[in-house]
Amino acid sequence: MSPWANFALGFTYLSPVVGIYTVFAYAMAQAGPPMIWSLVIVGLGQFLVALIFSEVVAQFPVAGGVYPWTRRLWGRKYAWMTGWVYLIALLVTIGSVAYGSGPFIASLFGYEATAWTIALCGVVMVAIATAINFLGTRVVSAAAVFGFAAELIGALVVGVYLIATHRQVDLSALFDSFGASEGNYVSGFAAAALIGLFQYYGFEACGDVAEEVPNPGRQIPKAMRRTIYIGGAAATFVCLALILSVSDIGAIISGEDTDPVTTLLTDAFGDFGMKIILVVILISFLSCVISLQAAASRLAYAYSRDDMIIGARHLKKFDAKRAVPPFALLLAGAVPCLVLLLSKFSEDAFSKILNFSALGIYIAFQMVVLAALRARLKGWVPAGAYSLGKWGLPVNIAALAYGIVAMINMAWPRNPGTPWYDNYIVLLSGVTVLVLGLLYMTVHPVHGKSDAPYADAIPKKTGE
Repeated sequence: MSPWANFALGFTYLSPVVGIYTVFAYAMAQAGPPMIWSLVIVGLGQFLVALIFSEVVAQFPVAGGVYPWTRRLWGRKYAWMTGWVYLIALLVTIGSVAYGSGPFIASLFGYEATAWTIALCGVVMVAIATAINFLGTRVVSAAAVFGFAAELIGALVVGVYLIATHRQVDLSALFDSFGASEGNYVSGFAAAALIGLFQYYGFEACGDVAEEVPNPGRQIPKAMRRTIYIGGAAATFVCLALILSVSDIGAIISGEDTDPVTTLLTDAFGDFGMKIILVVILISFLSCVISLQAAASRLAYAYSRDDMIIGARHLKKFDAKRAVPPFALLLAGAVPCLVLLLSKFSEDAFSKILNFSALGIYIAFQMVVLAALRARLKGWVPAGAYSLGKWGLPVNIAALAYGIVAMINMAWPRNPGTPWYDNYIVLLSGVTVLVLGLLYMTVHPVHGKSDAPYADAIPKKTGE
């Protein structure tokens, strides 16, 4: 995988089009146009996290990302739990992205977007992505570059066209809530921040495939940072273009227009033009799912290579000809399909899946940030090609503080009229994953089986 393809992998995982188009209606309904500022706030916070990741991957460019990184920074038990949380979160994220593609597939082919139709469309999306991943790393690299080009060009062309020919409001709208969340706007804005929280991860995927990239210690930190500022700028521009082009913001806030993206694009481009736009959008969704699967399968492979989980005998198998772990790829296809099929039994499946997938990713991210901070305080000095130098400690602390606030926001109960277990579903899901992981480690203590390096980032004291 070339450095350019590695960056494209992270970009298509972050996917400005997928992130913005999927959550735009929800964020607008919660906070109106000012929700765009959450993209700036979250972007800055996640950039701090990306800087810490850059230091770690520069020293430990190993496939699997957060699992081997925390193994080297802290130890085997901590790494096992990090890998467990991240793997489950990635698999659910694949399902959430595929779920988000359902309405666009239904619109393209003229189906009614019912819960069952959306679930089946999502399954088809996952199946196609899995088939492409099975063709090998070279094909995935080409697909990532193609997806990046299609998405960036599509986002820019659509955005420029909308602003130039279909603008309905001026920039002052970005400071006008249009009556959204009148009772408590701070709470509404915090809820709308999901558009940013869901948007700004994907940069870590560059490190998940570290062993497939030449000179990874130098190239991957660059790719991670580029993913944040190029992907973030593209996402913010897409969001800005949509906001300025909405003709009836009040209809979105009131719930009258539940699919403003389709309404807007159809109005701006007509039925035929909308079909072309839908194809570009679905290419973005497909590229995103492909990249997510590549990251999830490499994590499962790295996890199993160290005999860390049940089924490791199969999951650690590697097809040298295609440079892919076949059984790990099957896992990255089967579990998201199960999530999609189960989603039809929930009335609010989309926001629940979305919140849980984002929370799980953030927990895993912050476990890396915490491990890096602990190691730094114990004497770790990043020894890779990229280092923050004297800024390492303050950036590390700031990244951890940001992550904690973000996780609290995602898990915060916002529906007092619903049953308590539904209101706390995101928090309960996160706690359940952690508890199941602890039970697994207790009943089946595999974390100590592997002789792979661990806890070697921190310098040993004399006599140890």
